[in-house]
Amino acid sequence: MIALVAAFQLASSALVVRDAHRSVRVPVVGTETGPMVRPEAFGDLLPVGVRHDSASAYTLEIWGARLQVEAGSPFVRSGEDVRPLATAPVLRSGHLFVPVQLISEVFPALVPNVRWDADSSQLVVFTTSALASNATSGRPSARESAPVDPPRSERRPPSPAQMLPVERRLPPVPVKHGRRTIIVDAGHGGVDNGMSGPIGGGPKLYEKNITLAVANRLGRKLEGQGIDVVYTRTADTLIALDDRGHIANRAKGDLFISIHVNAANPNWKDPGGARGFETYFLSEARTEDARRVERMENSVVELESRSKSQSSGDPLSFIKSDMTQNQHLRESSELAEMIQGRLGIMHPGPSRGVKQAGFRVLVTAYMPAVLVEIGFGTNPKEAAYLNDPTKQDALATAIADAAVDYLQRYEGRLAGGGPSR
Repeated sequence: MIALVAAFQLASSALVVRDAHRSVRVPVVGTETGPMVRPEAFGDLLPVGVRHDSASAYTLEIWGARLQVEAGSPFVRSGEDVRPLATAPVLRSGHLFVPVQLISEVFPALVPNVRWDADSSQLVVFTTSALASNATSGRPSARESAPVDPPRSERRPPSPAQMLPVERRLPPVPVKHGRRTIIVDAGHGGVDNGMSGPIGGGPKLYEKNITLAVANRLGRKLEGQGIDVVYTRTADTLIALDDRGHIANRAKGDLFISIHVNAANPNWKDPGGARGFETYFLSEARTEDARRVERMENSVVELESRSKSQSSGDPLSFIKSDMTQNQHLRESSELAEMIQGRLGIMHPGPSRGVKQAGFRVLVTAYMPAVLVEIGFGTNPKEAAYLNDPTKQDALATAIADAAVDYLQRYEGRLAGGGPSR
């Protein structure tokens, strides 16, 4: 980060923001403490709203993300997430200026649909016309409004703009030699709430919110251990199941980890009492319970466009995917075992074991891939556990530690001439 700041001080008078079609040069102002930019200067390519909350406090609003900063204070807050800044924002002639580090390090972590390209020192924006329409019209985003759980019959499929090909949503991923990349997938999102609970009352839980919170924490844990992370979603948006694997392949990921929350079968004797955690890898479901979870997690295809579902269901394409994914079954099984073991150390619920099922989200990810059910949102006690940010952090730590352990073993096998994937 220090090198980045120095680079801007010495060699740049502008910060470049680009999407697939154009770029904008945002003036960088040199200050005694480092390079600064005005948030409003990004224009319509990255519409940043600046709200003056008090004498020195401001809120930056970008596509539903809200970042709170204060002139003279080297911190930025987003909800319960507080992050340090290299230098404090400043006021000049009544205008707020923020450090370039906020754009290069904080925006990619907290703002949806942006990525910092370290190779070119540019902020890359990947968006859809639907997002841009919401930003310019002032309509509240999904993140700003309270979550709802509409009946399945009332759910609408996403518009064509919301289901753009993955190539239109993601920028090129720079190759970083000597570093591993893990794809972190937050299950569900947008109109697909996933499961909701708990049974019998209590604070409402929506799977899409829990998976996003844990996935974001998991990504930060992995980045802290020197691993590159690519997220399939960073906001409350619906990403097609097939596209999640395509995102992973395009980023040349080494591992794919999908986070989900389980729900009890209402026909069980005591559905509200079901609890525990389990980890799946891609294969044919062996038990009725595995088939139940498989059906539950694959049901989102009903919310995706009909043409997309038909094309992705082509028998020949599925066979090709299955043949490719078979190369990774042993590795996926080992990763699942290690995640299950790490969760068993800290999770209050019982281990339900490593299982296998034909999850659609795993089919197109050509790498070791697992789906983790981190608990039952239908159980009141476990729902409260999953809603607790400190527990979400602990879950993310356990999964990250397991992934790092797996990669170390894998590297050891490669060094020793053992089988590779």
